[in-house]
Amino acid sequence: MIMAEQVYFDKDVIARYSLTGPRYTSYPTVLHFHDWFTENSYREQAMLSNEDLIPSALSLYFHLPFCRKVCFYCACNKIITNNHRHADKYMDYLHREIQMQGQLFDRDRTVTQLHWGGGTPTYITNRQMHALMAETRKNFTLLDNDSGDYSVEVDPRVTGTTTIPVLRDIGFNRISVGVQDFDIEVQKAVNRIQPFELTAEVIEHARALGFKSVNIDLIYGLPKQTAGSFKRTLEQLSELNPDRIAVYNYAHLPHMFKTQRQINEDDLPDADEKLAILQYIIDDLQSKGYLYIGMDHFAKPSDELAIAQKRGTLYRNFQGYSTHKDCDLIGMGITAISRIGICYAQNVHSLDEYYDFIAGSHIPISRGLCLDDDDRVRRDVISRLICNFFLDFEDIEEKHSIDFREYFHNELLMLNDMANDELCLIDETGIKVRPKGRILIRNICMVFDKYLRIETTRKSYSKLI
Repeated sequence: MIMAEQVYFDKDVIARYSLTGPRYTSYPTVLHFHDWFTENSYREQAMLSNEDLIPSALSLYFHLPFCRKVCFYCACNKIITNNHRHADKYMDYLHREIQMQGQLFDRDRTVTQLHWGGGTPTYITNRQMHALMAETRKNFTLLDNDSGDYSVEVDPRVTGTTTIPVLRDIGFNRISVGVQDFDIEVQKAVNRIQPFELTAEVIEHARALGFKSVNIDLIYGLPKQTAGSFKRTLEQLSELNPDRIAVYNYAHLPHMFKTQRQINEDDLPDADEKLAILQYIIDDLQSKGYLYIGMDHFAKPSDELAIAQKRGTLYRNFQGYSTHKDCDLIGMGITAISRIGICYAQNVHSLDEYYDFIAGSHIPISRGLCLDDDDRVRRDVISRLICNFFLDFEDIEEKHSIDFREYFHNELLMLNDMANDELCLIDETGIKVRPKGRILIRNICMVFDKYLRIETTRKSYSKLI
C-alpha cells in the first residue's frame, strides 16, 4: 500500500518549472490522432476486445453538447441555444449511435462506469433522460444494483425540482456540480450567475435521494479573482461538504476558443496572484482533511479515489481520475473519445457531420490512433506516475519485457535535475514523487513523452500551473 502524503507548495520551484504541457487524459494525446484511423479500424479493435480471455468491463461516456447560455471561460465543445428542437434531433441520432455501438460489444461485458458530460446534460428534458437511459439499457448490460459508478454533470441553473429525482431514478449515483466561483463579481465577468443557495439546494436534494458522492468543480485564474475573494468561495464550499473537489487552472487561450475573447484580459489575475490563489487552495483544503489526488483534484480520505490511490490502482481517462482501470471506454456523441484495447478513436466535431455519418449507418469516427509497443510502455509509465505518484521498475519490466534503466536511460538522466530539486526520488527500485513534486506531476510525466520532442506540439498546450 502506498501511504498518502500532502503536497508541498514551493513558489520558487514552481516558477522555474512554469511550462506548457499535456494533461495526460490520454497518451499519446489527441494532438497525435490521425484521420487514417477510420470506422473500420475502430470496428476491428472493438471485435478484438471481445476476444480477450477475460474481456474488459465497459465504461460509457455520452456527450450532450447543448447549453442555454455561454460561459466565457469555456473550452468545451458546446452548442448555445434555447431552441430544444436541436436537442430533439440530436437525441434521436444519439440513440441510433447507441444501437450501432451496442452491436459491436458482447452483452456479457458489464457497464461498471457511465458518465453524461457536456455541454449541459441537464439541458435535456426529463423525458429525454428516461429515453436515453432506456436506449442504453436496451443495447448494453447496465448494473441494476446501484454498485456501478454512474455519474452526471449538473448545472444548478438549469436543473428543475424534478430533475434530481429523475437522475436518481434512472440509475445515477454520483453527481458533479459545476460552480467555478461563488463570488458575484467573478460570476458577472464570466457570464455565469449562479447563487450559492441554488447550488446548495441541488446538493442537498441529491444527498437526500441517496447519491453516493458529490463533486464540485471550481476554476482558479478567472477574471476578478484574488486570493481574498477565493478564500470566501472556499468558506462557502465548506458548508456544502463535497466528497470530491476539482479546482481547475483557467487556461486563457482566446486564439483557440472564441468565447474566451469576451473576457477582459486586464481583469485576469497576474502570475503572482494566481499562484497565491493556488497556494491558498492547497493549504486550505489540506487543512480541512482533503487529500491532493493530483491534477487539481482533491478528495476526502474515505473517497474511492483516495483509497484507490493508496492501493496504487488509481486510473486516469478522458473524464479525469477513475477507479475503473480495466474498462474499455466507449464515447458517444459529437467529439466523444473512445479507448478500446490498444486504440483511441474520436467522433466527428460538428452536428452536420454527425448526422451524415449516422444517417448512412456509420459510426461517426473522424480520427484515432493505434498504439505501438513503445506508446504502450510510455502510457503505462505516465499513468502510474500521474495517478499514484509512484513507479516500480520491476512491475514495468515484467509487464513490458524491458530493462527499465536501459530503456529509459536518457529519461532518468533528465530526471536528475528534478530529483535535485526534491521533486522526485529515484532509487534502485523505482521513482517516488515527493511532496514538492506532486503539484508538478505533469512536468515529471513530460520527461517520458517522446512526442514533446517535436517542438511545435507545445504551442497547443496550456500552462502547467
